[in-house]
Amino acid sequence: MPDVPVFERRASCPFGGLLTSHIQVMHKIDLIKFLDRWLGSLLVCVLPRPYLLNGERLNRQSILLIRPGGIGDALLLAPSIIALRRKFPEAAIDVLAEQRNAGAFALIPGLREILDYDCPATLVRVLRRRYDVVIDTEQWHRLSAVICRLIRSKIKIGFATNERARMFTHPVNYDLDNYEVQSFLDLLAPLGIDVTDSAPSGRLVIPAAVVQQMTELLRPIGRQPFLALFTGASIPEKRWAAENFREVIDWCLAGGLAVVLVGGASDASVNEAIASGRPILNLAGRTSLAGTAAILERAACVVSGDSGVLHLAAGLNRPTVALFGPSNARKWAPRGPGHIVFETASSCSPCSKFGYTPPCSDRVRCLAELTPAEVCRAIANLRSHANK
Repeated sequence: MPDVPVFERRASCPFGGLLTSHIQVMHKIDLIKFLDRWLGSLLVCVLPRPYLLNGERLNRQSILLIRPGGIGDALLLAPSIIALRRKFPEAAIDVLAEQRNAGAFALIPGLREILDYDCPATLVRVLRRRYDVVIDTEQWHRLSAVICRLIRSKIKIGFATNERARMFTHPVNYDLDNYEVQSFLDLLAPLGIDVTDSAPSGRLVIPAAVVQQMTELLRPIGRQPFLALFTGASIPEKRWAAENFREVIDWCLAGGLAVVLVGGASDASVNEAIASGRPILNLAGRTSLAGTAAILERAACVVSGDSGVLHLAAGLNRPTVALFGPSNARKWAPRGPGHIVFETASSCSPCSKFGYTPPCSDRVRCLAELTPAEVCRAIANLRSHANK
């Protein structure tokens, strides 16, 4: 899904073209994983541990959060950013993010600057800066921990999931079954922030100009309530069958509930096939991330698998129906009364661990067991509660 421009809040990268040419040769994510496995593993072992100062009064006036990865993790980090801003209202809070998740941070209030993790020139500039606190929010990979270690700061915080723990003055335990929002909040404990957030909501801010643009795109459905439906997935194992989505769409249309399909450009053709001539609005590939947020904010309900769109809807306090298969719902699913989560009873699920989902040899039985009728009942349940 396209990232929303962040203009003055995000530093530009003069080597963007060079980086793009490298991506064409080898997918960026695979390249990062390759470098992390070999270079990252070496560096976290040879770099000296940071020196922990005791008894000295430490400042909290400049804070850097490191968050590589996708949109979902960025959005789940929002409650931690809000908690930091409340605790340290005068602090300058920056984020070192990838191009693919920078648009999510543009929706989170309280940030001074969004910096490009992908850009070598930006990394060099960050390494020349001095921060009071650096928090590496990456869960497994080691390169972000190395960057945290190399940035000049007295406090370095991160997850102690492997040998990366050596890079921090304050390593924090990580639980595979802990709600990810809470895991991120646990990173703030060394700063004296103790927060339990079981159902975070209403923390994202959409630019007014984007809201107006999306109002125009939604004009064809008028004031009719609508279901926002995301049919995509980051990997095939997380995608519900197309015929199931069609049955849900037909049920919605028969009941007077309009349907709007959202997603990125790669989802547009799939959505057209799912729509198959039905009178629904396919906006996949036509909006930025902020634009998608503006659409979700107006939706009566949102249906999605484990995705950034799901976390975006939850962050906007919209009712959601979440379709979970390989992923661990206890860790990733939205919490609270406005969310209905489907997870399978299959013995092999969840199989996704340490950021990796293995190929399925059983035709993704965990998702195949979920029926359209169950999803339709969940939508009706959420709508009935909203109308009370």
